[in-house]
Amino acid sequence: MSGLQDVGLALLRRMDPERAHGLALKALETGLVRPDAPVKSPRLAVTLAGLSLPNPLGLAAGFDKNAKAIDPLTRSGFGFIELGGVTPLPQPGNPRPRLFRLTEDRAVINRFGLNSDGAEAVAERLKARAPGGIVGLNLGANKDSADRAGDYRRLIEICGPHLDFATVNVSSPNTEKLRDLQGKEALTALLSGVMEARAGLPTPLAIFLKIAPDLTRPELDDIAAAARETGVDAIIATNTTISRDGLTSPHRVETGGLSGAPLFEPSTRVLAYLSQITDGTIPLIGVGGISTAEDAYAKIRAGATALQLYSALVYRGLGLVTEINRGLDALLARDGYDSIAQAVGTGREDWL
Repeated sequence: MSGLQDVGLALLRRMDPERAHGLALKALETGLVRPDAPVKSPRLAVTLAGLSLPNPLGLAAGFDKNAKAIDPLTRSGFGFIELGGVTPLPQPGNPRPRLFRLTEDRAVINRFGLNSDGAEAVAERLKARAPGGIVGLNLGANKDSADRAGDYRRLIEICGPHLDFATVNVSSPNTEKLRDLQGKEALTALLSGVMEARAGLPTPLAIFLKIAPDLTRPELDDIAAAARETGVDAIIATNTTISRDGLTSPHRVETGGLSGAPLFEPSTRVLAYLSQITDGTIPLIGVGGISTAEDAYAKIRAGATALQLYSALVYRGLGLVTEINRGLDALLARDGYDSIAQAVGTGREDWL
């Protein structure tokens, strides 16, 4: 399978990035891609916000925006998957081209602008998914919405009954003024509304908060305070960056959010600082630039209970999930840890 995957990836990399992404998703939907069997090890099992994960490695939002390949993805070796982002009403997003490979930098820039089929369509697909797997949804506001806080509440009401967790995304750089919601007062009000909507659901739902990497420490202090005050179940650190430091690819001039290898250091520093100021009171999910087991282990040692990746799959394919989980299990065993929990935060000081 690895040889066939290499050929497939080489062909996809010759195509327009958004078209290639669509074909990869269609291959999953139709069963043309058969993922490896999941890695099973008691060392990798994690409890996150009351959710029992078979391993800490999750799929970040953005790969399956409209929940079209839920069942294949839950069988792809991930400990959990996050779909979306989804907006209450359908919207086309930004004009194409809006996705760029920065091969020289092992990175991706996107400015999709939360293109979405809308909450009702996604809720129907969530209802039809097979039992099993931990599935969440990244929530976003419509571009022209006059009540963005209300958008998040509506998404909870429509999609929440069919999810294990929902992520409040206030950190996408591709929706105008969305990041303004990361201020303490606005964020506290927004999260309070989300929690009220969750209270009306018939089933439990964990609420995560996804933040930007381009925040100052005082801003991170405010976010942590808002998360504690409202009872958020976990913080995802981080979303894409607007920084272009150190890039060499010709596409570095494109606007949008940068993900991939260049995001590893800044996102891990944010993660470590959040770990320090929350001191274990809020679980953290580390995302940004993970492409190896060593990267994953560094995030855990910086303070992450669980992890997510996406951009590295563009260059390495789904086989990377198995590779990272196997390598992470070996690293834990090497250092004498019986579980992920024992390693969380043990290397935090290296990033502060």
